[in-house]
Amino acid sequence: MSAKEVVVLTGFCAALYRKGVAAGSNGPRRCPVREENHASASVPSVGEVSSRKKPVVSGRRKFLEQVGVAATLAAGALESPSTASAQLGGTLGSGSLGSVSPPVGVTNPRVIQSFNNRVNAATAESLIPVPQQVTNGDETNFPNHIGNYSKGLIHNSIGEVDSSSYQSLLNAVNSGNPSAFDQIQLGGNTPLVDPQAGLAFDLEGTDSHQLAIGTPPSVASQSIADAAVENYWMALCRDVNFTQYGNEPLTAAAIAELNSLRACSHPKPVTPQSLFRGFTAGDLLGPYVSQFLLQPFNYGAVPVTHRLTTYVPGIDYMTDQASWLAVQNGQGPFGQNQADPNAQHVRNGRGLAAYVHVDVLYEAYLNACLLLLDSGAPLDPNNPYANSRTQTGFGTFGAPHVKTLVAEVSQRALKAVWYVKWFVHRHLRPEEFGGLVQAVARVFSRYGTYLLPHAFPEGCPQHPSYGQGHATVAGACATIVKAWFNDLTPLTSIPGFQITQASEDGLSLVPYAGLDQGQLTIGGEMNKVAANIGLGRAHAGVHWRYDYTDSLPLGEAVAISMLTDMAHCWNEPFAGFSFTKFDGTRITGVGANT
Repeated sequence: MSAKEVVVLTGFCAALYRKGVAAGSNGPRRCPVREENHASASVPSVGEVSSRKKPVVSGRRKFLEQVGVAATLAAGALESPSTASAQLGGTLGSGSLGSVSPPVGVTNPRVIQSFNNRVNAATAESLIPVPQQVTNGDETNFPNHIGNYSKGLIHNSIGEVDSSSYQSLLNAVNSGNPSAFDQIQLGGNTPLVDPQAGLAFDLEGTDSHQLAIGTPPSVASQSIADAAVENYWMALCRDVNFTQYGNEPLTAAAIAELNSLRACSHPKPVTPQSLFRGFTAGDLLGPYVSQFLLQPFNYGAVPVTHRLTTYVPGIDYMTDQASWLAVQNGQGPFGQNQADPNAQHVRNGRGLAAYVHVDVLYEAYLNACLLLLDSGAPLDPNNPYANSRTQTGFGTFGAPHVKTLVAEVSQRALKAVWYVKWFVHRHLRPEEFGGLVQAVARVFSRYGTYLLPHAFPEGCPQHPSYGQGHATVAGACATIVKAWFNDLTPLTSIPGFQITQASEDGLSLVPYAGLDQGQLTIGGEMNKVAANIGLGRAHAGVHWRYDYTDSLPLGEAVAISMLTDMAHCWNEPFAGFSFTKFDGTRITGVGANT
């Protein structure tokens, strides 16, 4: 780590001592970055988790177990998640598939078949083992909760959470009692965002508490310090066009710095082409922005140009102590972003931040679906109506079906990630970490503080950082679209499809002349739009890279489980969907009923 640009190590240690981390711990006083605590030392980095090759799996249970690989391999403080999960859970009656009889008096064959479909699906779901959720140990190792999410609660003048306020949150998540959530002691007038969604059930797909995610790094680890450096560079480069990465001093310095960080989870080597991009192969091809965030399409009879309202360049927020502390306490109102009067195509990090600030969570993937349908993109070869002479799909295996699925899976994805957010990890946000450290020197030169420059005046939403809601929904929705269409199809093979990127002023689209344009596929660009959305939240300053990286497989598992349960319901013989997962392996037979 360059002493010229970054003073994370010394500044972080000094700041943590000021905030009482070392004093609040039970062990001897020490520099928590230079000597990482045991709970976080053996946690694999996000890069290790995402790059680890996993074999293709034939069974759903094995697949879901693989999704939890980060949790089962991570060595950490093995804390039990909220007891509310166990208290609210039920037990299915013993027996094999279909062994539960319908109620007395039910004789209609259709009703009995419907009943058995539900029982069989529920029985199969109940056999999926509940994974052991592994935390990073911060909530135990640092009794003042400096390493946990506390935004919206009561804080003292230096931003340290009030112990009784934090305990009121723990009382609620540990009991699961709705009345306890009404007793959480807030520091202002901004409510927490829906903690109880993590306790909601679904009647389709794997239960949220049976899905696993990885383990975020400890507040006292090198991994989180290096992750913060990337967040600071993303903030500094927020107004640099993606086409200029590496061609001007800021991004050139960012590339050099990120390559020097040993625990940084940014895919290495960092180059102008890979800077701030995702981890899949498709992320590294073509323009930074996915074609599905650029290409025009029709929303029914309404033409959509994909030009959006972005924000005025050069204006960032929460760079002074007073506004930062007010945001941590949830003491609104917080003001509004200044909109740029010229609608633009996404061309830089600020544009992506503006998009993910107000997007409907499944919006980008529904738009991609509409574009592909209208373009006549080839369907999955196993679609029952792909080669039918007498029928076409509609309510099943047709356009209304997939459009509905994209929205439907997003709600199930939110329940899954809200459980790990509130009832397992309660991981701090980058803006909270920014109150602990002295980081990139250029930030201090520009703003006079080391606080993370934020794209939004209100900062992050009022819920914990890990996992990421946007990325979990991205993983789920992108999986539906990749499954529905032949995801290996090159975009240039679709009639009328031209690869484009935003002009330098963002006011128009221009042809992309890169030699790799023929390699852009439906699946690769769906992975890229998921990365654009997930990392767009990091460009804004509200999330860590590993929030995005670890949440995509969680959403993917939600989608696969939902499609698998639907196999009980289709009349058409179906051999299942095939697509490439985010880890690069090919999966087949998803949702098969034959």
